[in-house]
Amino acid sequence: MFICDKCGQCCRNLHKSPIYDELHNGDGICKFLKENECSIYETRPLVCRIDESYEAFFKDKLSYEEYIQLNYECCKLLKEK
Repeated sequence: MFICDKCGQCCRNLHKSPIYDELHNGDGICKFLKENECSIYETRPLVCRIDESYEAFFKDKLSYEEYIQLNYECCKLLKEK
């Protein structure tokens, strides 16, 4: 399971991937982000759910461990900027 520290950086950089275009208003910041928390967390889209996204899109492409590691690496890169 991916452990999120709730820094909000992933939600402030949505412009880096077109799959998130409907979640921001051109500024890259999720329109549902309030301070560092998701205001629709329980009903957030599948693309925002790391564990469920693995099952839906990536389980035939890489191991769960590889997938989680890639997510942590992306998280680290976003925090460094």
